[in-house]
Amino acid sequence: MRADISANPRWQRVSEVIADRTGLHFPPERHADLQRGLSEAAPELGFGDCESCVEWLLAGRPSTEQVRRLAGHLTVGETYFFRERPSFNALAAHVLPVLIRQRAESRRLHLWSAACSTGEEAYSLAILLQQALPDWRDWDLSILATDINPGALHKAQAGIYGEWSFRDCAPGFRENFFSPAGDRRYRVRSELREMVRFAELNLAQDEFPVVDLILCRNLLIYFTPDHARRLAAKLRTALMEGGWLVVSPAECSQALFQGFVPVNFPGSVLYRKREADPALSSPLPLTGLEVVQVLATGSTEAARVSTPKPEVEPETHKVEKLRTRARQLANEGDLTAALEASERWIAADKLDAAAHYFVAMVLQELGERARARAALHRAIYLLPEFVLAHFALGNHARAEARHAEARRHFANAGRLLRGRPADEPVPESDGLTAGRLREIIDALAHDV
Repeated sequence: MRADISANPRWQRVSEVIADRTGLHFPPERHADLQRGLSEAAPELGFGDCESCVEWLLAGRPSTEQVRRLAGHLTVGETYFFRERPSFNALAAHVLPVLIRQRAESRRLHLWSAACSTGEEAYSLAILLQQALPDWRDWDLSILATDINPGALHKAQAGIYGEWSFRDCAPGFRENFFSPAGDRRYRVRSELREMVRFAELNLAQDEFPVVDLILCRNLLIYFTPDHARRLAAKLRTALMEGGWLVVSPAECSQALFQGFVPVNFPGSVLYRKREADPALSSPLPLTGLEVVQVLATGSTEAARVSTPKPEVEPETHKVEKLRTRARQLANEGDLTAALEASERWIAADKLDAAAHYFVAMVLQELGERARARAALHRAIYLLPEFVLAHFALGNHARAEARHAEARRHFANAGRLLRGRPADEPVPESDGLTAGRLREIIDALAHDV
């Protein structure tokens, strides 16, 4: 069934219609998922079966309301409070204090959860704001939370959640910010609900608000490359000068977020809109982190971010200097020089699996996929338990519709992650946790 669907040009036309109206990407290997979503949506849209729904889509242009209802069946809105906690830690410890200091005169701060799903992210922001601003009632504060899925927004507005939404929360969290709602469910306290305004919004077509901070996480990986680029540009326009953009660790991309300054925090990378005023653009006092991550989209981009340069370079071993130089050149976008430096790194230590992995990331960015795969295989030969190398090979195979091979590599990565604490950083990811990587693998493995 999957092979017949993926080879059917009719489903390609359906995929193009969906992409045009929602931005959601359904390549041939995901046409079976598209069929399942349309089958689920058909009764709600007034059709007896999936085939009738397909004919309607290909025959004309659905209304805005119909598109939103359809999109609700094509997206997975699974979330929970303080998901990807390192990003929220960075917001609490660094970003919100900076924004509050910069907006102290106007006492105005507007935040946007751009793909809020069932609302846990937006309410997490509200909790952070109350903790960061003891006099929050005296400020012009607003949190806009938008989603294309009206069903998810209905649940978000109700603000009632079950145990699963609290799976990464500290003891006492529910007691402080929620009230019992019966049947082991809990309602967000009224003062937090009043801080958040929910609204339907199609990120592929609608106009954006102007805000100080945007969270748009775990969405870009589902967009077509063209829509992802347009969305990144629109998100930048929507930010005030000095504003911040938060995306998922799997979505970090120097090429995609041009016009932003990537800033490293423990376990996360956030993007700051470039500012015209040099007085506002001084870097935050952060520990330098080197982040080279594999995008979960199977694209040819490697996620690269700037690494703050230490004031005084310490005396290091030759290999460490070559490693640092290779990463610095990659961060600066000079991939040819980065490749040459990494080859010198390998020459100095041929048994360093991390060096071969880094070479693979650079080659992938350069579009040399065959050489990148060979480098990943060398990394695994040297270090069979190299989780990210297995994951990267799975992404290569997935992008080229080699489904059996992709499943094998993802299974290897999942096996190596088994038993690791969810908050344990994955080696060579500089902060991507084992739990988050397991989530990404599970989502991608479902599509192959």
